[in-house]
Amino acid sequence: MIIVKEETCREIVGRDEAFEAVQNVFAAMAAGDAYNFPVIREAIGHADALYGFKSGFDRAGLVLGLKSGGYWPGNEAKGLTNHQSTVFLFDADTGQPKAMVGGNYLTAVRTAAASSISIKHLSRPESKVLGMIGAGFQSAFQMRAALEQREFEKVIGWNLHPEMLSRLDETAREAGLPFEAVDLDRLGAEADVIISITSSFDPIIMSAQVSAGTHLACMGTDTAGKQEVDANLVASATVFTDEVAQSVSIGEAQHAFSQGLISEQNIVPIGAVINGDHKGRTSADEITLFDGTGVGLQDLAVASAAADLALKQGKASVIDL
Repeated sequence: MIIVKEETCREIVGRDEAFEAVQNVFAAMAAGDAYNFPVIREAIGHADALYGFKSGFDRAGLVLGLKSGGYWPGNEAKGLTNHQSTVFLFDADTGQPKAMVGGNYLTAVRTAAASSISIKHLSRPESKVLGMIGAGFQSAFQMRAALEQREFEKVIGWNLHPEMLSRLDETAREAGLPFEAVDLDRLGAEADVIISITSSFDPIIMSAQVSAGTHLACMGTDTAGKQEVDANLVASATVFTDEVAQSVSIGEAQHAFSQGLISEQNIVPIGAVINGDHKGRTSADEITLFDGTGVGLQDLAVASAAADLALKQGKASVIDL
């Protein structure tokens, strides 16, 4: 069995590798060649932690496995990442264990890859202003990936705790772009692309605040009750997602769906756009929204890429079971 450590994943899997792996698996999902198994996610009654499993099978890439892990909200105070996970891969032909791969960095980079894929395929090509809602650990990954998809000239941002906005400022300046902290009215009015990456259970940005032609990528923690944007905004947008079933149950579309404002038929798998089966954005004034719910197949795709790269580069440990 191949073992790939967390630090090794950081060395060998960059944004390009993650983008390719996630885009390919989204395409396979839309084509019916890959599917996710039901998600298990539970509060364990200790350390306020949520723990669970995401799993699936990509028949096109012969990638089979699961990600085990969850969210420990007190970890940051201990110098650890709040999200903790490990990916286990199995041989699709025999069921034998194939690889164990550190999942913390890969979770961050695959989530950022998903939003950047949506920006590539759905945002207006002339987009110049990137708006960021949320300034936690994941926000820097999101910004770096997004900046590679359009020729952004400026980053603006808002966070519930303004003192955390220094992370966005530093990340933008690393990329050679100015950053400005703004209120939500300005963010909605000025941003061509908005990424929300929070754990909010109440809408942060409302329909009336968002300008025509905006693309939104809602990437925050997905669970029953989560909500980053107004349900009316979801209903007024053309909605795309990684997996429709998760979008209406634990994703950003759950509230608009439960209120009868949209149906599952109104939500388009992003893989259909990648495959050319859906045209994506149809006008410059259209508001598009990507509901990134985070599917297990994303984790398996980037973990499989990490295992292959580590083995080729001699950076993996191999043990007999």
